[in-house]
Amino acid sequence: MSDSGELRSVRGWFERVGGLEACQTSARRVLQGKGVEALKTFLQKLPATQTQRRDSPTNANEVHRIFFLEEIEEAAQVWSEGLKASPAVSERKHPVLPQEGKRNVLLTSALPYVNNVPHLGNIIGCVLSADVFARYGRLRGWNLLYICGTDEYGTATENKAREEGLTPQEICDKYHAVHADIYQWFQIDFDFFGRTTTERQTEIAQDIFWRLHERGFLLEDTVEQLRCESCQRFLADRFVEGECPHCRYPEARGDQCDKCGRLINAVELRNPQCKVCKETPVIRSSKHLFLNLPKLESELEQWLAKSTGSGDWTANARHITRSWLRDGLKPRCITRDLLWGTPVPHEDYKQKVFYVWFDAPIGYLSITANYTDQWEKWWKNPQQVELYNFMAKDNVPFHSVVFPCSLLGAQDNYTLVNHLIATEYLNYEDTKFSKSRGVGVFGDMAKDTGIPSDVWRFYLLYLRPEGQDSAFSWSDMALKNNSELLNNLGNFINRAGMFVSKFFDGRVPEMLLNEDDKRLIAQVRWELKQYIQLLDKVRIRDALKCILNISRHGNQYIQVNEPWKKIKGGDGDRRRAGTVTGVSVNVACLLSVVLEPYMPSVSHTIRQQLQAPPTCVSTMLQNTGTFICTLPAGHCIGTVSPLFQKLENEQIEALRKRFGGQQAEEESIKAKVDVRVTLCVLAFVINRCAFVFQGNKVRVLKAQKAEKSVLDKEVETLLDLKKQLSLAEGKNPAAQKGKKK
Repeated sequence: MSDSGELRSVRGWFERVGGLEACQTSARRVLQGKGVEALKTFLQKLPATQTQRRDSPTNANEVHRIFFLEEIEEAAQVWSEGLKASPAVSERKHPVLPQEGKRNVLLTSALPYVNNVPHLGNIIGCVLSADVFARYGRLRGWNLLYICGTDEYGTATENKAREEGLTPQEICDKYHAVHADIYQWFQIDFDFFGRTTTERQTEIAQDIFWRLHERGFLLEDTVEQLRCESCQRFLADRFVEGECPHCRYPEARGDQCDKCGRLINAVELRNPQCKVCKETPVIRSSKHLFLNLPKLESELEQWLAKSTGSGDWTANARHITRSWLRDGLKPRCITRDLLWGTPVPHEDYKQKVFYVWFDAPIGYLSITANYTDQWEKWWKNPQQVELYNFMAKDNVPFHSVVFPCSLLGAQDNYTLVNHLIATEYLNYEDTKFSKSRGVGVFGDMAKDTGIPSDVWRFYLLYLRPEGQDSAFSWSDMALKNNSELLNNLGNFINRAGMFVSKFFDGRVPEMLLNEDDKRLIAQVRWELKQYIQLLDKVRIRDALKCILNISRHGNQYIQVNEPWKKIKGGDGDRRRAGTVTGVSVNVACLLSVVLEPYMPSVSHTIRQQLQAPPTCVSTMLQNTGTFICTLPAGHCIGTVSPLFQKLENEQIEALRKRFGGQQAEEESIKAKVDVRVTLCVLAFVINRCAFVFQGNKVRVLKAQKAEKSVLDKEVETLLDLKKQLSLAEGKNPAAQKGKKK
């Protein structure tokens, strides 16, 4: 092997090791003397200033990144070549259909219950996360269809209709519009946002039912159910609450416990109550149909092994699915004694409807069918289509076990999920969102805060609960807005644009790159590649940190080179100021591209201010990522203005109180109590110190045989302090005195 070949083979190994010293030591061991001279020569060309620490606010111990000279030169060379002939991202033409030779991505977000106004946790867990990935995929040139809609059948809708004195259909119409308005304000870019109360839903659900029935995958059984004699009806899952038999949570639903996540049967609840009349229900028998999951288990496991082996399934999705299989699958009821739902077409069950968790996932298919008559090109085309499902973790078993079993049993070449992306839960200031208690921000309230939707998107994505639950915090939102958006991202982009406007008459100056400029270009290029690798794997939160790293590098670059000073110097300094300004404004242009999935309005504003060419987006996100000079010397930019505003403490405190509900009142009372307790403790400490000091003073006076009048006065003070100390301790000085006697 030649020395140069040896170096290339070691290079990848270098990048996996933290720190230059560790690289040198370990490399010598690996090479065992072979090619050492070439290695030494190479390392001598690599000064310490070419190491770059990953600036991450979440991990101060992150390893250094080594940039090799050939890397730096390559990055600078590619950057200097600028924009070549490259098609801009094409406008979507509906209907979007799979295309031969393209990456065809079908993307779904868990269908939100129509009767609930979604809170921030619902939004980040499903539609917002999916929207980021959908926008990213389109920028990458994928042929992508993003489908969602409201889940409108079931007990929850009946319950809400009863509460509001409306019919179930009126409730669905009312809240479907509410959902659509909320998602539009949050800039969720669906290809189609539909609903499940449609004829297509009935047709497709009943077709899948009959195919399962004909192939022997359905069972009949008589089950015990809770019936409310007062309401004269069987109680479906959401009409009953009680104590969870597993974790003793007192408000478990009749189908699932929100605390431990275990699925339960309503008859297993302890101390059950009818949610309508609060009476205790009785157990009665009713005949139902079941999906025979044990009969499909072997086929399901084969499919799961393939899907989880080749696809991107989040760790919690894998774990939840394994736990279901480990416990062994059991037949799952697919019918319910309700009025509001997709009717069961079987003659013996014509008074029943499909259970929502058999029916609701079929909504993905029917919503697509309402979008295009050619829906089967997406849903019966597993050879050409990749399916991504986005959801919160409580929905995982229905998407990874129950629904796939329905489609496998139907034996109709259905497209099954390839990538299952599940989040943990987002809480609100360390408690749960509650509409009834006025705790938390719900989707219809966010726009009334005066905070732009892009800032909401940014903060929710910044704390996206990927590996564990996370909590929304007003003070943290203000901190992230003021530090990351205002002082980091906005500050860099605004400065870069203002330097062009102020010092160079709005035209990008000539750029003559030196080693510092090339190193910055290499750093930015590496962050861009990391961004693409992470988003390809749906690591949305981590990819956002790459964006912030890019602007952080840019700020450091400007700060070190001080173009505002150099512009006042001689010709050489002015040229240097021009190069720094030109490189910086090109980094700002890249930021506008990578921000688009996260903050679409801000991204569009930046590109408008810079008058960036449309092709810059598709070019820089091609393949593994290409950072190029998209704004060459002479390019004329537009009017530059600040992108973000500071969130003031008074504004944030007012919002925290407004959305704190009962919790805010309780915290206010607790804070007052805490102040009083603190003052009492402080008074006790002061009295105790004074008492000890005075006692020492009396002892010294006695030792010095001071005059009686002086001593008596100090003793009187000591006794008075002792009395105050006893009162602070909650003791009765008089009783203590009597006890001594």
